[in-house]
Amino acid sequence: MRLGDIATIRSGLVLSRKESKERSAIRYPLLNLRSINQGGYIEVEQLDVFLAVEELSPEYLSQIGDIVIRLSIPYTAVLIDETTTGIVVSSNFVIIRTDLKELLPEYLVWLISTHQIKRAIYENTGGNMLGAIKAGFFSELEIPCLPVDRQRQIANVNALARKEIRLLRQLADEKESYYNLQINRIHEEMKRGN
Repeated sequence: MRLGDIATIRSGLVLSRKESKERSAIRYPLLNLRSINQGGYIEVEQLDVFLAVEELSPEYLSQIGDIVIRLSIPYTAVLIDETTTGIVVSSNFVIIRTDLKELLPEYLVWLISTHQIKRAIYENTGGNMLGAIKAGFFSELEIPCLPVDRQRQIANVNALARKEIRLLRQLADEKESYYNLQINRIHEEMKRGN
């Protein structure tokens, strides 16, 4: 089944069309390339601020259940949850909103992150020097039709795996900081002892 048949797919906002050149009271958090972690989540502290000339249409703001995909390498897909709603999605990304009766977003974000789909994306960038994929690619993307209960099983296992990997990375970072502190402390003590 084609993804475009069971989901709404659109590019994000071309920022220059709605950006205020002066100070504006209409402010939104703005998704940027560096705020998308390759692990498949948004680093909220990396978001920019977007000053708009007017209130933006909800179609350009992230909503729970949206899948936002980076249109350039590494084509990371992110599932929007309650902590990442209301963010302006720029034209560097595509927004996918699924028909929940047919396709769970949690399943689709896993599917888009598989090696097979990533390979198809890379193959369809063509001779593009920037390696950017067109948003229309996702409309034509053939996806396997699984019953919703099977999609939910895959999505649940994927969510647990992502959470565990994220926690392990956080633990590794904390351990590295701890050991660096210890080594630096020992080094300073040795310098004072000489």
